[in-house]
Amino acid sequence: MEVVKAVDEQNQVQEQEQNSGLREKSPVIRMKRPYFIMLLVFLVIFASGITAFALSFGKESQPMVIGGSSERDEFAKLYNAYDTLKKGYYKDIDEDKVINGAINGMIQSLDDPYSTYMDEKDAKEFQHSVSSSFEGIGAEIQEKDGHIMIVSPLKGSPAEKAGLKPKDIVIMVDGKSIQGMTSTQAVMLIRGEKGTKVELTIQRPGVEGTIKVPIIRDEIPIETVHGEMVGDGIAKVQITTFSTNTSKELVETLNNLQEKGMKGLILDLRQNPGGLLEQAVSISSMFVPKGKLLFKVEERNGNIEEYKSKNEGNPEFPLVVLIDNGSASASEILAGAVKESAGVPLVGEKSFGKGTVQTVQDFPDGSNVKFTTAKWLTPNGNWIHKKGIEPDYKVAVPDYYNLPYLDPKLELKKGSSSNDVKTAQQMLSVLGFDPGRKDGFFDEKTENAVKAFQQANKLQTNGAITGSTTEKIIGQLQEKIIKDDPQLKKAIEVIKKEMK
Repeated sequence: MEVVKAVDEQNQVQEQEQNSGLREKSPVIRMKRPYFIMLLVFLVIFASGITAFALSFGKESQPMVIGGSSERDEFAKLYNAYDTLKKGYYKDIDEDKVINGAINGMIQSLDDPYSTYMDEKDAKEFQHSVSSSFEGIGAEIQEKDGHIMIVSPLKGSPAEKAGLKPKDIVIMVDGKSIQGMTSTQAVMLIRGEKGTKVELTIQRPGVEGTIKVPIIRDEIPIETVHGEMVGDGIAKVQITTFSTNTSKELVETLNNLQEKGMKGLILDLRQNPGGLLEQAVSISSMFVPKGKLLFKVEERNGNIEEYKSKNEGNPEFPLVVLIDNGSASASEILAGAVKESAGVPLVGEKSFGKGTVQTVQDFPDGSNVKFTTAKWLTPNGNWIHKKGIEPDYKVAVPDYYNLPYLDPKLELKKGSSSNDVKTAQQMLSVLGFDPGRKDGFFDEKTENAVKAFQQANKLQTNGAITGSTTEKIIGQLQEKIIKDDPQLKKAIEVIKKEMK
């Protein structure tokens, strides 16, 4: 018998998620227009005002003639400011730039990192990057408090390999400050073709100073589901993002694992930044009994729409779900649904906390506006926005999981003193080579530890940390992180009890 009897094919979304390698966080949950007509509320105000600037955004409202009887009082100040600049500024103004600035200002005044405006040029470039390739660094970002923050690097991506972590704040890109940029502007600056290099300067919570992270852009993995047996009839399936074919991939993976003897499942949503809402509905339905609530959507007028499981039956195996602070949006919908409607235990760390829904309105001139239309609630009515979902079994990861990236091009040797040396000393210590100190000063004991590491790995024994030595240190640290994984170990412990 197949693991999943029914997956609603109508939920297979025709629209490919915006994933060009580095993705803007704001569209991670997107509702179809029949579900959310609330954008009309916005457009009635938006279109009637902006048409005064000779932009035609549709038929949602009647065109306005400045000074005519249809002029709206609430836009008087806006018109006056525009006329004042056009007539009195010391040089000719760029009308398109001023108008786009006014629109962008309206969006920014919402103080909502998930709402943004793209003018014709930015929208065209962004759509081109989406349709032409899946190349970039592979990370979800969002604007927060005027900064660009990493939500989550994608599994196997250059961003993950370079050591980017959730909550990292990007300060500069190739030495250029991005302070005050929108997430869209940051995406356009960071994305690029496979094989090209970009250097991010980041601030990491709990780490002193800034960290420079060089990344070689590459093709981003398209597969979103990865499954394996982890022993004793237990399978682990990681979902990296909720894309167009994720539910189909998951069904195939589960059926394959069942043939290998799967009797219990660990669903890994760590570092999953979200994706398409329809996929979250399909996948949640696989693990929640038919008719039970998956989540609710609350509009600004207080109306609530309930989304229920469409599954015809429950999988015949116990389930445990892994989450962390990189689990966001659609991941949180799934985690909340199985926790509250199916009694599935969650293991790991508190999730990211993204509880809003966005939609995109395209305009005839090629620009668009993406804005929040509603908030979603868990089956029990909890709004997890900015709070996240607490796991049933809280398991922290070791401090060395968050060590900064160490650039192989650097040469660290006896007499050096820097934060990079401090990072290298911490890495050596974790790998079992005692540097004698961890304060950032490269002394004789640290040199001896490096030589011992080089000898153990058949590298040139010169006592300096650079090139292949650095790469080997980083590689072994990554292997240790995967091998140790205290969250996975706890999940295995929990599911074994569920299987009895």
